Amino acid sequence: MANANGTRGLIAVDKMGGKVLFLNPTTYETEVEIGGFPRTVHELLVVPETGLAYVPIFGDGVHGRNPNPQHHLCVFDLHKRAHITTIDTRPYIAPHTLKLGPDGLIYITCENSAVVAVIDRKTNKVVETIDSGSTNGHRLIISPDGQRLYTENEEDATISVIDLPKRKLLGKIKTPRPLAGIAISADGHTVVAVDDVLPTLFLIDTEAGRVTRELRLEGAPKAAQIARYAPDNSLIGVTSNNGDTVSLIDPSFGTQTAIKVGHQPMDMTFRGDELFVACQGDGSVHVIDIPARKHKTSFQAGTGCESLGFF
Repeated sequence: MANANGTRGLIAVDKMGGKVLFLNPTTYETEVEIGGFPRTVHELLVVPETGLAYVPIFGDGVHGRNPNPQHHLCVFDLHKRAHITTIDTRPYIAPHTLKLGPDGLIYITCENSAVVAVIDRKTNKVVETIDSGSTNGHRLIISPDGQRLYTENEEDATISVIDLPKRKLLGKIKTPRPLAGIAISADGHTVVAVDDVLPTLFLIDTEAGRVTRELRLEGAPKAAQIARYAPDNSLIGVTSNNGDTVSLIDPSFGTQTAIKVGHQPMDMTFRGDELFVACQGDGSVHVIDIPARKHKTSFQAGTGCESLGFF
């Protein structure tokens, strides 16, 4: 049964605890814990329409330093709250960020292989790969019109631009410093790249193919990590995992508010006028009142969750 907010559940990727959790979407109590995965569960794709979710197994390192990369993409049944199968991405290794394409296929960065793997959800197999032209592509986004895919190449300080229908690398956009995260505006005209060195965002004009502005994150003392647009594109959330804040920024980049959350905030998910922020450093999840631009409540979930998603 769906709750008053129209959601049936909340899935969380407990990266630090090596588990996938299912939480009650009203009380936030952990109801199901699924473990036994190789190190380490990373990232999340929820597809409510099919009742499935996908969680990559990245390896036991971090980006750029992952000596024992894995090659698994775990599939979960959201209704049964169970791990039902595992997709093997070999020979492509260190699967990380994944998005659902307009063609119904899953596109996922395989960092150590420097490719974007294409997965058919019907067969649960890798059917093609796209060269990212990078050392090891980190995160990816897909333009709203489905024509372009962008990978954020952390150490390279570049954004790769890929023609998605043709599955072809078109070129790369240079950024002043290494990167950590990436997002794209609703009209597809602006790519937001997160600076991995300073508390700054690089705003990229996709038509010009270059950085046109650097935006300082007010109230964020250190470099940020992840940027995510709200589903209605009314704001952008940016987490500063070294500064323990989340910044709410209007889509015109004119105003911003930094709000203190837990230790090492990572990814976010939206529900109505609330933003949920997962903090991998202390196992807390923080709920932000978006209209009021203030902290609302918090709860504990696992050892340290990186990603969240309602369904």
